[in-house]
Amino acid sequence: MLRRWLDKAMAGGLDTALLGLSLAAALALSQVQARILEPIGPVRPLAEPDLLEQIQQRLAEKARSGELAALQQQASQATLAALRTPAPVAGLVTDSKAHTSYVDPSYVLERDIVDAGGQILFGRGMRVNPLDALAMPGQLLFFDARDARQLKLAATLLAHNDHPIKPVLVGGSPMELSRLWRRPVYFDQTGALAKKLHIVQVPAMVTQDGKRLRIDAYGVQP
Repeated sequence: MLRRWLDKAMAGGLDTALLGLSLAAALALSQVQARILEPIGPVRPLAEPDLLEQIQQRLAEKARSGELAALQQQASQATLAALRTPAPVAGLVTDSKAHTSYVDPSYVLERDIVDAGGQILFGRGMRVNPLDALAMPGQLLFFDARDARQLKLAATLLAHNDHPIKPVLVGGSPMELSRLWRRPVYFDQTGALAKKLHIVQVPAMVTQDGKRLRIDAYGVQP
């Protein structure tokens, strides 16, 4: 049928033939597309339940039973406990003997430091000492507040020192000690500062000594 229709279109001239060819192509394509869209097998509804609906249903059940509120309360209490008493820094010891060590805070730049215009201020590979640009404002005292001996020594040092000292806990509750001493008390989360300063024994006082840091570890008697 399509062949006879094209023969008649050709007899009407070139323009008519081109128009007829275009229409024939469109008709053929629509027929092909219609065949592709036809189902090729039995169609059944999805048997699996919707995952989002299942989650919402479970949450609604837990909310009605009060279980959801209990879980939220437990999470809140655990977070508050972690804030009050963080996990102590691992790997630190106390000793009856005092010792002193020094740390060079210099580090090597891993990338170029540029200004707003893209000009290099400090090149990659350059060795930089922060103490060249900024002096340490005071001292840092690291100690474990769970140890009564360290706590007593820290209180004495804080009360009889001419330089400002920031108390930094490696164990114990900074919130409780801050309320007791009525001053800010910090905590070395995950021991990040102790690792950078190579502190292995506490109590320890960190003081600037020229272009390096001096670490004085105090001896604690049994």
